[in-house]
Amino acid sequence: MRYKSLTAKQGLYDPANERDSCGVGFLCNIKGGRNNKIIKDALSVLRRFAHRGAVGAGPETGDGAGILLQIPPEFFQIVADEAKINLPSDGEYGTGLVFLP
Repeated sequence: MRYKSLTAKQGLYDPANERDSCGVGFLCNIKGGRNNKIIKDALSVLRRFAHRGAVGAGPETGDGAGILLQIPPEFFQIVADEAKINLPSDGEYGTGLVFLP
Protein backbone atom coordinates (compact mmCIF):
# COMPACT_ATOMS: atom_id res chain seq x y z
CA MET A 1 0.00 0.00 0.00
CA ARG A 2 1.29 3.47 -0.87
CA TYR A 3 0.69 6.31 1.57
CA LYS A 4 0.43 9.84 0.23
CA SER A 5 1.36 11.57 3.45
CA LEU A 6 3.85 10.09 5.90
CA THR A 7 6.18 11.61 8.41
CA ALA A 8 9.70 11.92 7.04
CA LYS A 9 12.34 9.39 8.07
CA GLN A 10 13.77 10.42 11.44
CA GLY A 11 15.37 8.73 14.44
CA LEU A 12 14.15 5.13 14.62
CA TYR A 13 11.14 5.86 12.37
CA ASP A 14 11.31 4.90 8.70
CA PRO A 15 8.15 5.28 6.57
CA ALA A 16 9.38 2.37 4.40
CA ASN A 17 8.39 0.09 7.30
CA GLU A 18 4.73 1.18 7.30
CA ARG A 19 2.25 -1.69 6.87
CA ASP A 20 -1.52 -1.89 6.87
CA SER A 21 -2.09 -4.30 9.74
CA CYS A 22 -3.73 -4.63 13.12
CA GLY A 23 -1.18 -2.52 14.93
CA VAL A 24 0.95 -2.48 18.02
CA GLY A 25 0.91 -0.07 20.89
CA PHE A 26 4.27 0.77 22.42
CA LEU A 27 4.74 2.76 25.61
CA CYS A 28 7.87 3.25 27.65
CA ASN A 29 9.52 5.66 30.01
CA ILE A 30 12.72 6.57 28.17
CA LYS A 31 14.27 7.81 31.41
CA GLY A 32 13.73 4.42 33.09
CA GLY A 33 11.29 5.74 35.67
CA ARG A 34 9.17 3.22 37.53
CA ASN A 35 5.52 3.88 38.33
CA ASN A 36 2.15 2.35 37.58
CA LYS A 37 0.90 5.15 35.31
CA ILE A 38 2.55 3.51 32.33
CA ILE A 39 0.75 0.24 33.18
CA LYS A 40 -2.59 2.06 33.28
CA ASP A 41 -1.78 3.71 29.93
CA ALA A 42 -0.77 0.35 28.40
CA LEU A 43 -4.05 -1.24 29.49
CA SER A 44 -5.89 1.68 27.93
CA VAL A 45 -4.05 1.08 24.63
CA LEU A 46 -4.86 -2.63 24.80
CA ARG A 47 -8.58 -1.90 25.31
CA ARG A 48 -8.52 0.33 22.22
CA PHE A 49 -7.24 -2.58 20.11
CA ALA A 50 -10.18 -4.81 21.09
CA HIS A 51 -12.01 -3.80 17.89
CA ARG A 52 -9.05 -5.12 15.87
CA GLY A 53 -9.07 -8.55 17.49
CA ALA A 54 -6.72 -7.94 20.42
CA VAL A 55 -8.69 -10.38 22.53
CA GLY A 56 -8.35 -14.09 23.13
CA ALA A 57 -9.83 -16.16 20.29
CA GLY A 58 -11.19 -18.71 22.74
CA PRO A 59 -11.03 -19.65 26.38
CA GLU A 60 -8.40 -22.34 25.73
CA THR A 61 -6.06 -20.24 23.59
CA GLY A 62 -4.60 -16.77 23.48
CA ASP A 63 -3.43 -14.56 20.68
CA GLY A 64 -0.57 -12.76 22.37
CA ALA A 65 -2.62 -9.69 23.25
CA GLY A 66 -1.33 -8.26 26.49
CA ILE A 67 1.36 -6.08 27.95
CA LEU A 68 5.01 -6.66 28.68
CA LEU A 69 6.10 -5.01 31.88
CA GLN A 70 9.07 -4.64 34.16
CA ILE A 71 8.61 -6.14 37.60
CA PRO A 72 10.46 -4.22 40.32
CA PRO A 73 13.53 -6.02 41.68
CA GLU A 74 12.27 -5.28 45.19
CA PHE A 75 9.35 -7.65 44.52
CA PHE A 76 11.69 -10.44 43.44
CA GLN A 77 13.87 -9.85 46.50
CA ILE A 78 10.88 -10.22 48.85
CA VAL A 79 9.71 -13.42 47.13
CA ALA A 80 13.25 -14.85 47.02
CA ASP A 81 13.76 -14.11 50.71
CA GLU A 82 10.47 -15.86 51.57
CA ALA A 83 11.55 -18.90 49.50
CA LYS A 84 15.06 -18.79 51.01
CA ILE A 85 16.62 -18.27 47.57
CA ASN A 86 19.87 -16.33 47.24
CA LEU A 87 19.03 -13.78 44.53
CA PRO A 88 21.89 -12.16 42.57
CA SER A 89 22.14 -8.38 42.29
CA ASP A 90 19.60 -6.43 40.24
CA GLY A 91 20.41 -6.84 36.55
CA GLU A 92 22.29 -10.11 37.11
CA TYR A 93 19.29 -12.45 36.70
CA GLY A 94 16.39 -12.98 34.34
CA THR A 95 12.88 -14.33 34.58
CA GLY A 96 10.40 -15.88 32.21
CA LEU A 97 7.01 -17.51 31.88
CA VAL A 98 6.49 -20.89 30.31
CA PHE A 99 3.01 -22.14 29.43
CA LEU A 100 2.89 -25.94 29.36
CA PRO A 101 -0.03 -28.20 28.44
